[in-house]
Amino acid sequence: MADVDIAPNFGLELKDAFKTVNSWVAGGISWLDDIQQYYRERSVIEKEYSAKLAALAKKYYEKKAKKSSSLSVGDTPAMTPGSLESASLTTWTTQLTTVESRAAEHDRYGTELITHIAEPLKALGARYEDLRKRHVEYADKLEKERDSTYSDLRKMKGKYDAACQEVESKRKKAESSFDYSKTKAQNAYQQQILEMHNVKNSYLIAINVTNKQKEKYYHEYVPELLDSLQDLSESRTTKLNGIWSLAAQLEAGVLKRSTDFVNHLSQEIPRNQPSLDSMMFVRHNAGPWQEPGNKVFEPSPIWHDDDAMVVDDTAKVFLRNVLGKSKAQLGDLRREVDKKRREVEGTKRVKQQIREGKDKRDEVEVVRAIFAMQEELHQVDHKRLTAEVETSTITAAVGDVTLGAKSHNFKSQTFKIPTNCDLCGDRIWGLSAKGFDCRDCGYTCHSKCEMKVPAECPGEQNKEERKKLKAERQETANSLKSPTSTGPSDSVTELPTMSRSNTMNSLSSGYAASAHRSVSGSGLRSPTEETPPERPASLKPDISGPNTLRKNRVVAPPPAAYISELPGSAPVNGSGSTSNEQKGKMLYAYDANGGGEVTVAEGKEVTILEPDDGGWIKVRTAGFKEGLVPTAYVEILASAPRPSSIYSNSGSSMGGSVTTKKQGPAVAPRRGAKKLKYVEALYEYTAQSEAEHSMYEGERFVLIKEDPGDGWAEVEKGGVTKSVPANYVQAV
Repeated sequence: MADVDIAPNFGLELKDAFKTVNSWVAGGISWLDDIQQYYRERSVIEKEYSAKLAALAKKYYEKKAKKSSSLSVGDTPAMTPGSLESASLTTWTTQLTTVESRAAEHDRYGTELITHIAEPLKALGARYEDLRKRHVEYADKLEKERDSTYSDLRKMKGKYDAACQEVESKRKKAESSFDYSKTKAQNAYQQQILEMHNVKNSYLIAINVTNKQKEKYYHEYVPELLDSLQDLSESRTTKLNGIWSLAAQLEAGVLKRSTDFVNHLSQEIPRNQPSLDSMMFVRHNAGPWQEPGNKVFEPSPIWHDDDAMVVDDTAKVFLRNVLGKSKAQLGDLRREVDKKRREVEGTKRVKQQIREGKDKRDEVEVVRAIFAMQEELHQVDHKRLTAEVETSTITAAVGDVTLGAKSHNFKSQTFKIPTNCDLCGDRIWGLSAKGFDCRDCGYTCHSKCEMKVPAECPGEQNKEERKKLKAERQETANSLKSPTSTGPSDSVTELPTMSRSNTMNSLSSGYAASAHRSVSGSGLRSPTEETPPERPASLKPDISGPNTLRKNRVVAPPPAAYISELPGSAPVNGSGSTSNEQKGKMLYAYDANGGGEVTVAEGKEVTILEPDDGGWIKVRTAGFKEGLVPTAYVEILASAPRPSSIYSNSGSSMGGSVTTKKQGPAVAPRRGAKKLKYVEALYEYTAQSEAEHSMYEGERFVLIKEDPGDGWAEVEKGGVTKSVPANYVQAV
């Protein structure tokens, strides 16, 4: 057997050959079972003296011949070994020759073969097989990690294609639109282009990250695993040499007549250096290998583009934020990587001490711990690599744009009251309204808008300055959302600004109808004292035309039952109502749907028997039938002269000659309990719209509807039902 000048290195010379190396190592480990089985059978044969011993040697010559090629160079060598055998097989051949030379054997020797050779070989084979399986599991995790990175890149490519598709859709829509819609569509088209640029930049970054991860996989992770398998195989050979040496010593002690043969075997075994088998395997399996090519930018089939980074002003905002975030994380990630790498190296030294016999710990557990620590190291290193690539990619494209930037001190925030995004102007919705809030200046935004916010934080601000900044930012955001008119149009009118009163779910119920019919203010006023609110110009009907009709609604005073029971309130003129019998008129036809309700046709007059109770009132028809109908379906008639009505969303307030049956508003569920509930304000609150109540700390209200899940409760004060933040009040 030749000496080894330079020790082979699987990771350096075989590259991506884990399956081949694993198969070879597995064959060597399974071969241990053959060896220990040999010793067991030999123990039996040893007691039958030399005749049986010769037959045994012949049998294992044949077994060796069958496995000679696979044990020497593996199952699929790049070059056939011919008649050559590995160093271990050569040693094994010498041992079989020694066995053939022996003519007698002793019973004690057979017993010693079982206790000192066969059982340790069995334990050794099981241990090394467990170690090999740990390598296979770790290799599978590495491959899944690589495939996951490729999958993330494909997903990012899909997002980019989808963004391009959306741009094309917005472009076609903008071309086919006209007047106001065209302006709005063009704005949407420009916004989508900006969004597409951000997605494209993310895609390019993801490509670089994937390429770096691929490089780490093929040049670090897999070579390390191959080196570990090589070390496992060579360690197996070392352990096997030790057992063979012990067997040789037992033979030398028992068989005096075969001393010369046993001495020869003892001289041959130490020459079986662990690296000799590895060298032969490498020389017969090394072949040409080419690293997979780097990932490149693939233009979308819909939006033809090149691989240049988008570096306009809007894109720079996004890139600046990404760069700032990556640079902030990079230092901590590098320190964490160094720390975990030192932990891995320390555990590897423990493994080496175990193999040298200096440490008595379980090697299987130590190797399992090494792989667990390497998994953690790879996760942190993946983040570090991503941050470094993001930093270098963005810096190469636009330079260090974070210099001089005043980044916001954003913290994740759950908004329990309605809050608008200072960037896009939209409401941050949801049961758990997640977003970001600057701890210094109070800038609020969606999670999706965080990376689009310009780094222009004015620094720490007091409460008044924050309010002023909030108003300015909302004004800017709303001006960006509102399309600019390009010219007069006869067919398109300006739409009213959408507010909470247009969108909250509670205003679609009967409570909302009650709120529209109630009188604004803190005290009770008669219908003759009411003044209708100014309607948006875009919603005022043109009453100059000869065919335009307008029907004013009379607003009734609030139900006396609520006013009289509200602490601190008093009836007007010493009475809770203005008439014994209140009249009303059906705005819509209503069909009874349950017990206690009554069917009434549209336009019929009814007598009000009981006031509004949670969206329902009790009436008597002209046919003397009594029952409940939705409050929103009834127009209360006053005995006094009819004043101008408060603007209503119902069909009776609009002019026209529509003859089809009108559809009534949504009906609130009937409330069985008559007892009123009260709430008390915990904090001061200023109303943000006409649909909300202002409050001062300690002020009391009648609870009309508890929080349905949107963060708002409906309360009544002075006969006016509006909404307040649910977490600003408590039941009393």
